[in-house]
Amino acid sequence: MKDMNMNFSKVEQKFFSESKLQNITTRMPYIAVDNFPKLGLLSALSFLEWAAQNPAGVVSLPTGKTAQYFLHFVKLVLENWDSEKGMTFRSEYGLGETEKPSFRNLQLVQMGEFYPIRSSQHNSLCHFIQKNYIEDLGFDAEKALLMNSDEIELAEGKHFSEVFPDFQIDLSLRYREAKTRTEQLQKDSIFQIDQWCTVYENKIREKGGIGFFLGGIGPDGHIAFNTRGSDHFSATRLKETNFETQAVTATDLGGIEVSRKRLVITIGLGTLGFNPNNKAIVYAAGEAIAETIKHSLEDEPTVIYPATSLHKLKNSRFYLTDGASVQLNDAVDYYFSNGPWTHQKTERAVMELCRKINKFGGKLVLDDLKNDTYCSRIPGLNENTVQSVIDSITAKIERGMHTKKNQVFYHTGPHHDDIMLGIMPLTNRQSRDASNELHFSVLTSGYTAVTNHFLTDLLKDTRELILQGKIEMIEYPDFFESGYKYKWDKDIYHYLDNIAAQNDEEKRRGVCHRVVRALVSIWDLNNPRELLNAIEEVLESLQSSYDGSTNPPKIQKLKGMIRELEEELVWAHYGIMVKNVHHLRLGFYSNNVMGSKPDMEKDVLPVLEEFRKYKPTVISLAMDPQGSGPDTHYKVMQAIAAAVEKWKKEEDLSNVRIVGYRNVWFKYNPWDVEVIVPVSLNSLATLDKSFSECYVTQVNASFPSYQLDGKFSDLTRRTWFEQHKQIQFLLGKNFFYENNSPLLRATHGMVYLRELTVEQFLEEASKLGKAMENIF
Repeated sequence: MKDMNMNFSKVEQKFFSESKLQNITTRMPYIAVDNFPKLGLLSALSFLEWAAQNPAGVVSLPTGKTAQYFLHFVKLVLENWDSEKGMTFRSEYGLGETEKPSFRNLQLVQMGEFYPIRSSQHNSLCHFIQKNYIEDLGFDAEKALLMNSDEIELAEGKHFSEVFPDFQIDLSLRYREAKTRTEQLQKDSIFQIDQWCTVYENKIREKGGIGFFLGGIGPDGHIAFNTRGSDHFSATRLKETNFETQAVTATDLGGIEVSRKRLVITIGLGTLGFNPNNKAIVYAAGEAIAETIKHSLEDEPTVIYPATSLHKLKNSRFYLTDGASVQLNDAVDYYFSNGPWTHQKTERAVMELCRKINKFGGKLVLDDLKNDTYCSRIPGLNENTVQSVIDSITAKIERGMHTKKNQVFYHTGPHHDDIMLGIMPLTNRQSRDASNELHFSVLTSGYTAVTNHFLTDLLKDTRELILQGKIEMIEYPDFFESGYKYKWDKDIYHYLDNIAAQNDEEKRRGVCHRVVRALVSIWDLNNPRELLNAIEEVLESLQSSYDGSTNPPKIQKLKGMIRELEEELVWAHYGIMVKNVHHLRLGFYSNNVMGSKPDMEKDVLPVLEEFRKYKPTVISLAMDPQGSGPDTHYKVMQAIAAAVEKWKKEEDLSNVRIVGYRNVWFKYNPWDVEVIVPVSLNSLATLDKSFSECYVTQVNASFPSYQLDGKFSDLTRRTWFEQHKQIQFLLGKNFFYENNSPLLRATHGMVYLRELTVEQFLEEASKLGKAMENIF
């Protein structure tokens, strides 16, 4: 964009000066920072700067997990405002002369809420605001505009639980005739909600409109809950959401089954645009959102990307991590224009040219390369340039086909199913050689992926089998004393036997056996009566809970042990015994404490003890070097890095290799990696069958990826196939179907992997580890 007025504040100028992306050509300005914590710091300082200048201004601030670092740094900077370090820090970031802001006179506007939802629930966004902004930061509740579902007046003065008892709202009643008295009550209530939204909108406009907006962006580009297709002049309203939004809110609401039916109240894009001076900031992290960011900043205003509605605001801008900015033309140009030219750049330039002009690598001619912006920069460009890329990519595939022997593999996953969805074709080949020893380790308990509904059904089935006398082991004399601890492998074998027999009833009985063992272990039960009582206790607790509520610790552990069974079942397919499947249940997963450093005692030591015990020669892990937020993948990588660093002081790790993988959340490109693993049709089928048979809590995809309305295994198959097409574009289809290798002839998928030395891995991990820790 020519002649753009950046209009950056002092804080923004400081962060912009530290950004590698200086040549901004987008339709709206942006600032790119190194990592997610720094994004939170920029957002926090920018807000504090504005609040100090506009003490009675109208603000709309973020809620939920994306607000975590923002709130952390707002509190931290305020607490240290007048300390020596705080003043030095403020001077460095443009706040040296700024008075400490008070939030008492700021007018806070809630941007969105699920509807209907009780405001007392922890997953209500209204509850989040009351707790984090009003109680913790001192905003005045009297001056705030909140979306409290309990206080929105409905027909006949009824509460939403009476009008919409199943929490479902049929918006077609706005336009059609009511067929029953209940529908008439609902129709009248919908119009009253619409009227409430109009009044809410008018109150915002009477204040002059929003002066400072800070919010995240959804995978479909939604701002607040203005999903794809929203009118750029829309106002506050009750509306349905789309699948992408339902998928990302499923965790908050207790599963896609709930979020599909839940409506939202949201301010509109017109609400944001009403005040022409609104400092509207959208912040985003991670490569997963990069394509949406590219369109939001580079495209002309369009309803397909709601954030483009902000282009007209002179003070609008995006705050991004480098990962989120990676697809911007500015970032691509920076990549090719800075630093020494490497073969990795040549690979990327040539492979992207194949895609851009729709030509196989073997068909490219020298003029194609000379006419391309980036290929034309390749040093020594000649007729052999494309062949050099074909050769290097082929060498990566050959490394992926080579099966190592006499190795101790220690495969780790942040969650259950991460290893499978990341590298299963590779682990299958490793397991076929008897000289290899394989371990599979899941570092968190994974209880959040089990819905209350699933557990309720499973416990009812378990109770029924007990009453029918079909759980015979509980009658053994020593079962409750010690017997429950033994023959866990037998549960696994029983289940797999009945996969072969296609006997769903017996498979279910096998799962119920494991549930009984888990109940006895967690509740310390002594006899069948206590067992039945414990089942009733859990069922009552689940029945009295709202969707998405936090379960008591014992129920969390029970859910986690069901997920652990699933992991054991998957690897037992390939002869891996229960003793080689490890469940570390790292402490950070349950305490949800803010901060990037893993706890030495709870998080690092368990991993270190495993390394000391099994002495792996190859360690694999989910590796997201950008860090898409304070999430499990990031913290697990840091825990493993800390354990490896400690272990390096005790052992010579020069021959140890670290394998980094990504799965359904983040993807590598072929030029990013050292190894490319071919995936046969058989492996694709095996993945789907194993996932469907073993991950019983996930088959209904209660917490799906926003990329696909279905099982994670389906998304993984699609990803691997798309990666195969990427390689196919360079090498040509005939490379595969005419190849001498039976594996390559059968290949229809590709897995991309990093393979690093310990030193290289620790350097990668430290890029995130240094992120904004101990700024005071």
